[in-house]
Amino acid sequence: MTLSRVRRTGGALLLTLATLLAVVLVNPAPASAATLTMRGADISSVQRSLDLGAKYYNAAGTAADPLDILAGVGVNYVRLRIWNNPASGYNNKAKVLAYAKTVKARGLGLMIDFHYSDTWADPGKQYKPAAWASHGISQLQTDVYNYTYDICNSLKAQGTTPDSVQIGNEINVGMLWNDGKVINNDFTNLSLLLKAGYNATKACNSGTQVIIHTADADSLANARWFYDGIKAKGVPWDITALSYYCFWHGSLSTLSSVITDARSRYGKPVIVAETAYPFTAANADSEGNVVTGSAPCSGYPATWAGQASEFTAVQNTARSAGAIGVFYWEPTWYAISGNGWDPANINGTGDQWDNMATFNWTGGINPNIRWNP
Repeated sequence: MTLSRVRRTGGALLLTLATLLAVVLVNPAPASAATLTMRGADISSVQRSLDLGAKYYNAAGTAADPLDILAGVGVNYVRLRIWNNPASGYNNKAKVLAYAKTVKARGLGLMIDFHYSDTWADPGKQYKPAAWASHGISQLQTDVYNYTYDICNSLKAQGTTPDSVQIGNEINVGMLWNDGKVINNDFTNLSLLLKAGYNATKACNSGTQVIIHTADADSLANARWFYDGIKAKGVPWDITALSYYCFWHGSLSTLSSVITDARSRYGKPVIVAETAYPFTAANADSEGNVVTGSAPCSGYPATWAGQASEFTAVQNTARSAGAIGVFYWEPTWYAISGNGWDPANINGTGDQWDNMATFNWTGGINPNIRWNP
C-alpha cells in the first residue's frame, strides 16, 4: 500500500479514517503475483469410474460426489479431455457434454482439452483421428476449425460455455502428425492448425481463453524453441501451459525458471496444466504403474504425506514464479476393474495411475492434500 495521501503536520503523522479510505480506494493493494486463481483437477476418467460403481469418501470417511470432495479441499476448476471418436465412448463429445453440466452446476471453471485424436496425444504420439487419417494440411485446418467450433458451440448451447480450451495436448513438436509435426524447425503447418483452433474458439465465444500446452517445463531452451516458433508465425493464444512431473521434468528450480521466462517473454499468464505424485509404491491391479519406486523424487516418499508435500511444493514454486494455476492430473483415477487406460480395450486393461491418484484404492481422499490459492 502506498500511503501517498498521508499528511504530516508539525512533525506529527495524522492519519484519519477518511484519509485511510482514500488511500485504499485510490491505491488498492497490488494484486499478488503469487495467487493461484485456477486450482484445477483433470478428472476425465471419473465418469467411467462412477458408471462402474466407484465410491469416493472425504477425509472424515463420508461418501460424497468426488467433485464436492475436491472442491472442499480447494479445487475450483475442472479439466476434461476430449477424444474425437474413442472406441470406448468415454471422453467423446456426448460424455463431455454430459459431465460439463455436472461441473458447471457446482460453479466450477471448465477447461476442455482437445487431443484431436481418438486416443492419447502426448509428446511421443499425436495420432490423427481415424476420420481425418487421409487428410492433408489444408483439410486438417478445416477439420480443426469445424470440430473445435462444434464442441464449443454445443457446450455453449446447453449453458456450459467453456472458460478455457487447449488447442492440442502436450504438443512439444506439433499435433496431427505428420502433417502438423514440426520438422526442421518449420512451424508453418502447426501454426495453421493452432490458428484454426484459436479462431474457432473465439468465433464460438470471445471470452473463452485459448491455451497452448507443452510438456516443456524441463527445459528453458525447449520452451523458448516452441513458443518462439509459434509466435514467429503469428499464432495467438491467451495462456501458456506446461506439464510438470518431477520424475520426468527435473527440478523445481527449472520449473520456476521456465514459468518466469515464459511470463515475461510472451506476456501471457502461465499455468501448470498437469502434475501428480504417487502416494504408494504398490500396485492395485495387474497393470504396471507408470511411476514406480519408494521415492521417485528426492525428499518426497511415496506416501500420503509425501504426495501432499510434493504437490504443495509444485504449487508454491508455480505461485512464486507468477503462475496463475496448477492442475493435478487424474486425482480420481483409482483402480476400478473396467476402467483401463486403453480406450480401445477399456475393459481388458488396467489403471497405470492407481498409485498417483489422490484417492486410495477404496476411494478415500488423501487427508493431507490441498489446492491452495
